[in-house]
Amino acid sequence: MTLKTNEKLQIRDSRAADVKAIHRIYEEQVLNGISSWEEIPPTLNEMQERRSAIFEKGYPFLVGEIGDQVVGYAYAGPYRSRSGYRYTVEHSIYVDKTYRHNGTGASLMKELICRCEALGFRQMIAVIGGSDNHTSIEFHTKMGFSHAGTLRSIGYKFDHWMDSVIMQRALGSGEQTPPGQLKIDHNKIENEKTI
Repeated sequence: MTLKTNEKLQIRDSRAADVKAIHRIYEEQVLNGISSWEEIPPTLNEMQERRSAIFEKGYPFLVGEIGDQVVGYAYAGPYRSRSGYRYTVEHSIYVDKTYRHNGTGASLMKELICRCEALGFRQMIAVIGGSDNHTSIEFHTKMGFSHAGTLRSIGYKFDHWMDSVIMQRALGSGEQTPPGQLKIDHNKIENEKTI
């Protein structure tokens, strides 16, 4: 499905008022899909807290909107909390089932990549649920990601074991040049250290 000529997709920063739609989109994936390995959907309040945590750290959290309806969202967050990983982000992207395969995901991803590059990040990681999740793997390949590895049978959902596919994409000049100063405060992330 492609967007109709009268349907204009707008990509913008998410707002607190978007959380209900974000929750609806994510809940459907938790209950019916393998992109998220959560098995019980988070509450609306939990989704609000997750969104706020991304924003408070300075990372982008975007929504795709048609008219006044949020039809997808994407965000980036720290790949790991240790300071050595500070130039790498991990992303998440979810699109309403009615608007998949119409360019919504690609538009969200392109803008997310631009935002992360502008912040000074150099690598983006995708963690894909299931090596048989060909749609997501093909999508990421089209968006410039390369296969970086597969962790075999590390997840269990819908009564079967699942692999986790790791894909990676350089941002900006990637590893070709030394990194510059990030435009977010990584100390906020490193303070969340775990043992």
